[in-house]
Formats: sequence, C-alpha cells, structure tokens
Amino acid sequence: MSDAPAPARLSFRHWVEDRAEAAIFRAILVLPYRRRIPAMGWFSRTILGPLAMNRRIKANLAYVFPDMPQAQVKQICRDVADNFGRSLIELHSGAEFARFVATQPISGPGLAALDQAHAEGRPVILASAHYGNYDVLRAGLTARGFRVGGLYRPLSNPAANKRYVATIESIATPLFPRGNEGLGAMIRFVKSGGMLGFLGDQHMAHGEMLDFLGKPAASATSAAKMALKYNALLVPLYATRNPDGLTFTVEVEEPVPHSDAVTMTQAINDSVSAKVRAHPGQWFWVHRRWRHTA
Repeated sequence: MSDAPAPARLSFRHWVEDRAEAAIFRAILVLPYRRRIPAMGWFSRTILGPLAMNRRIKANLAYVFPDMPQAQVKQICRDVADNFGRSLIELHSGAEFARFVATQPISGPGLAALDQAHAEGRPVILASAHYGNYDVLRAGLTARGFRVGGLYRPLSNPAANKRYVATIESIATPLFPRGNEGLGAMIRFVKSGGMLGFLGDQHMAHGEMLDFLGKPAASATSAAKMALKYNALLVPLYATRNPDGLTFTVEVEEPVPHSDAVTMTQAINDSVSAKVRAHPGQWFWVHRRWRHTA
C-alpha cells in the first residue's frame, strides 16, 4: 500500500472549487434518479470526453489493440465517458443509489464461497477494477448482509474531501483512507472477518511487471499478500452496467487459489483482462496503466 499525500490546508481556491462543484451536483440531483443518470452520461460523453478523456483512451487502445478499427475506437471513447458520467452521479446520489443497488441480484460461482466465509467469520479480499461501477459491489454486498469495507484516496481539496467522504459513507461503511491513517483500522477489520475491496488495475510504481491485456504492466501485489497473510479468500467480482444504462449484472467469480503473491496477482490481472475484452467500454481507459510505455 502506498501512503496517501498529506492533507492540504483549506485555501480560498479550494473553497470556491468545492462550492462550484457542489452547486453543479445539486442542480443535477434535482432530476429524478432514472433521468439524472442518463443525463450525466450524455454530458460526460459529449463534453468531458472530448475535452479531457479521449486522447488518453485512444493512446491506450492504440498500444493494446493497434489494429482496432477507428469506428470501434470512437465507440469505446463514447462508452467510457458515458459510463464515467453515470458512475459519478450514481456515487453522488448516495443513499438513493444504495437503495437502488439493493434491488440488483448478485450471482456467480463464487457467491457460495462468500456466504460460507461470512458464516465462518473468515476474512475476504474482494478484487475488482475501475470497471462498470465498482461502488455497486460495496452497496450490493452490504445489502446482502456482508460486512464490506473499502479503501479510498483522500482528495487534495479538504472541503471537497469532506463532502466526498460523507457521500461514499452514505453508500456503505466502513471506509479506510489510503496510507498510514487508515492502515491499522483496516487490518483490524480484516482480521475480524470483514470483506475488504481492492481495485488493483492501476500502475503501481514498485509493483511486479505482470501481463495485463497482453502487455507488461506494473501490478500491485498487496491484495494477494494480504490474502496470504490473513488466510483470507481472494475473490474477483464485477458490476457490469447493463444496456439500459441503469441496472447492473453483479458477478462473483471463484476464489483465486492460494499459492504465491505473484501467481495470485496474475490470476487477478487475467480475470480483469477478460472482463475488459468482453466489455471494453466499461473499463476506465484513462488511467496510465502502462506508464513505462504508453
């Protein structure tokens, strides 16, 4: 785990930025839930995507899929931006989003293993990615009665961070900030038999160079190491957005067998890669996953 940056002092600029952002979200949240989600998707793919996302998406796609037709590249750019916008306003819908997610079924070959671990008080490391809407997993499993914790990276703007934490806590708790501040509480939670979610699909500067979508990528082994250290299940799972843009297919895969951290992390990379290949528009291609090359 990398340390989070030290919290910044609140400045006038921070205050102005936070008030402007809060006003935008308040305006959108006036819309009924089933209208605000597609509205934010439209705004993101029409405005945010061309301004701030498409260049990086295209560069990553060119690196991983150099022969992909341009029509497909353009469609993935639209899909990624649309999913980002929808996920962003779902997050800011807080408890309303959590109530909606509670109605979504959870299935998959690994669900029985989660039920058994919960009954036995055995820790579980939930491995997912910036794919679909990963907050669906936290909210959906919590609604099922599981004790699910999540990691988050504090925002650099203290005012925005306070509002952000309140929002994500309204979806499900507990939450642990990355870095030393949340480390102790997180470990106690896992050792007590909790389920802890990890998103391991970003570049990790001191990670292992492992295959991801057919290319070498610096990969964090922390989820696998924690699973080994605390005899926890390591379970891949995903929330794929359905074609209606509102509902989700939540799938729990079989636990990754315990072996060594590198082998287990490669299994997670392979699992995420399969999901991305199946639904390329639902993965956040904006990250610099192959920072050393792409």
